[in-house]
Amino acid sequence: MAKIEPFRALRPRPEIAKSVSCVPYDVVYESEVREHITGNPNSFLRVTRAEAEFPEGSGPELDDIFDKARANLNSFIQDGILVRDEEPAFFVYQLAAASHTQTGLVACCSLDEYEEGSIKKHEKTRPDKVDDRTRHLLAVNAQTGLIFLAFRGTRAIHELLLRATETEPIYEFECPTGVRQRVWRVSNISSWKTAFAEVPSLYIADGHHRAESAETARQSLRTANPGHDGSEPYNFVIAGLFPAEDLRILPYNRVVNDLNGLSEEEFLEQISASFLIEEALEKVPRHHGEICMYLGGRWRKLRFNVQYVREPDPIERLDVSILHNFLLAPVLGIGDERTDKRIGFVGGIRGTAELERLVDDGTAAVAFSMFPTTMDDLLAVADMGEIMPPKSTWFEPKLKDGLLIHQL
Repeated sequence: MAKIEPFRALRPRPEIAKSVSCVPYDVVYESEVREHITGNPNSFLRVTRAEAEFPEGSGPELDDIFDKARANLNSFIQDGILVRDEEPAFFVYQLAAASHTQTGLVACCSLDEYEEGSIKKHEKTRPDKVDDRTRHLLAVNAQTGLIFLAFRGTRAIHELLLRATETEPIYEFECPTGVRQRVWRVSNISSWKTAFAEVPSLYIADGHHRAESAETARQSLRTANPGHDGSEPYNFVIAGLFPAEDLRILPYNRVVNDLNGLSEEEFLEQISASFLIEEALEKVPRHHGEICMYLGGRWRKLRFNVQYVREPDPIERLDVSILHNFLLAPVLGIGDERTDKRIGFVGGIRGTAELERLVDDGTAAVAFSMFPTTMDDLLAVADMGEIMPPKSTWFEPKLKDGLLIHQL
């Protein structure tokens, strides 16, 4: 069963919610953060990415960055930009784009269930990123962004979501990307807890580092609290829980800095052992087993052309696994994609124009446009207790930071 709890949200006043809300901390470059906060002093990026408030190139110490984040959050509270609810509640959160709508519940989930594995992972985390977010969380004494969880939907939960959206939202606005954000505050606590008790497992769609940092912070706070009894807010992590069937995954594309000492001709010759290569006008693969590659100012389509001696498992048949196992590792010498500095990842929302730019300006030597991983793939791997290759999924639209904050 999935254990969920209501919480006393720290959240913006409705009339300024649009200006306060921001993209997740890890999907924007520092230059973009500076642009956002220069034009909008209410942006919650001043809390999640406080390094952008220091002079460019100054290289502030991490402690100074986190001190600034804490000061900015306190200022938002003191100035009435953020106000804490008097009573705990759940929140229904809907994101609606032109061709896609998803509606879920924002609640606090048990870190005990995360530790025990009933909140299932599909990615490994990087220790440096976990340490960064743990220190940020402890500095501001709050979880400032939502973990994005998926679950196999039930009729009871779909009915509760539908009923909630028939009332007046507390927030409703459209962000610059054209995604309409709506949030409803709901107080029928027992109905929601009963409905989620029927859900056997939750799956981390996005936010592995946030989840791991919440658990790491919990361990620190628990050790420092001689009266710990398990009911403290730090034992729970704020999350957006969405039916898996309603979610949309975009590809997570790849760029590599060099060709591992090979000429273009040698590189193409080597990859032809595993892929059929053809000139192509399209830049986005249409089918599983296809990869579009940008090299030397030209797009080519790679069709996987290896016959397995046995049926591949759910991890092996992922397109990102095929790319790694038959091209990145054997030809370009890429080892662990989590740590190898020669490879970069470009979220699908940035499109193929970003891949072309990175190659054309010399930042990268080659780019790969991927076919997206499916939700069925993700659930199958997580149910096996296995880990997907890094950066296998890019969920879109992204949940906003700054709308609902969980203080510890």
